Amino acid sequence: MATTRTRISISLEQEQADRIRRHAERAGLDISAYLVHAATRQMAETEAIEEQFSGVDAVIARAEAEAAALPSEPGEAAPELTEQERRDVEAALNLVYGEDRSTVRPGHAA
Repeated sequence: MATTRTRISISLEQEQADRIRRHAERAGLDISAYLVHAATRQMAETEAIEEQFSGVDAVIARAEAEAAALPSEPGEAAPELTEQERRDVEAALNLVYGEDRSTVRPGHAA
């Protein structure tokens, strides 16, 4: 089965083009193959990082949504956290700072 090829045109500075050409030659690839390989490797790395941090991102998104629902007027009492919410906060802090938070956290006084 034949694969369909798509042409993508890019614009870059001459110095960048020369550098890419040299690296491609050293790798034994033509420029197209070199750029496809580099882009594919970068995409795989980005996807792995996104997957690794998806849990943290979900906690942050939920916290932001809940924060948006809090009273905005000064003096309005915020609702008490439920036990589950307290556990969620503790889990989020552990993800960010580690379970041993005996050291000073960034932005906090000793």
